[in-house]
Amino acid sequence: MRRILITGANKGIGLASVTAVLSEAHDTQVLLGSRNLERGHEALASLIERQPSWAGRLEVVEIDVSNDESVTKAAAEVQSRFHGDSPLYAVVNNAGIASRAGNLEYLFEVNTRGVRRVCEAFAPLLDSEKGRIVNVTSATGPNFVSKCSEEMQRFFLDTYIDWTTLDAFMNECVAIQDESAFATKGLGNGDSYGLSKACANSYTLFAARQYPALRVNACTPGFIETDLSRPFADEQGKTPASMGMKPPTEGTRATVHLLFGELEGNGHYCGSDAVRSPMHCYRAPGDPPYTGD
Repeated sequence: MRRILITGANKGIGLASVTAVLSEAHDTQVLLGSRNLERGHEALASLIERQPSWAGRLEVVEIDVSNDESVTKAAAEVQSRFHGDSPLYAVVNNAGIASRAGNLEYLFEVNTRGVRRVCEAFAPLLDSEKGRIVNVTSATGPNFVSKCSEEMQRFFLDTYIDWTTLDAFMNECVAIQDESAFATKGLGNGDSYGLSKACANSYTLFAARQYPALRVNACTPGFIETDLSRPFADEQGKTPASMGMKPPTEGTRATVHLLFGELEGNGHYCGSDAVRSPMHCYRAPGDPPYTGD
């Protein structure tokens, strides 16, 4: 049986992704990653109540992607639970926070460094021939890069970027005190959430090179109504639907494709319609695929 770890899976897009995997891949077991163990078990119970036959295909893993010790402990726990050389088929890095949840440094800790923590800890547990890593980022990443200078666009799109360089860049951004300095640095308006997701896409390019035997890709779920996005509608006195937000169930298509679909290449970024998209500008669902040119 294939096993997949999904982080941030006790609600929203993560929980919808768990449901999609269990529904579409009957030979798959899901490790429901949750920062809070109690909430993780509550989510598991709700899934089993909905579909009792899933009881044997679900387990909870406590994991806080912002914490080194938590991630290391989670990986050790998974390894001890499932003996063998490759206890996992895939990891879905879904856990993330919005800009209002913290400052830029904490956004990087969760949205970018959190992805790396999980990859570093769990890559050794993945099937060395068929293993996959799916980084759920956001269309705000390409949108952010599109507003950057040509020099910074080249930085974000560099397939040879290394972690030391990317980590140092994030530290430089955190040190910026004056918002106008972001524009001077070629970083547009310095939108913190978009910046953290652009960096997560850049990390995906690095990880694809670091783990060449694995399929490592990123994707956007689309404009989905979650606890992260709902406040944007509230601030404008609108409903999520009137702003074009879709339910979480419609935010899993790209993730499922990157988990089970026939993939060409590595280190790519997919739109919410599961079609390859650029990392430097927005591609609307239904538009022609990005070819890399």
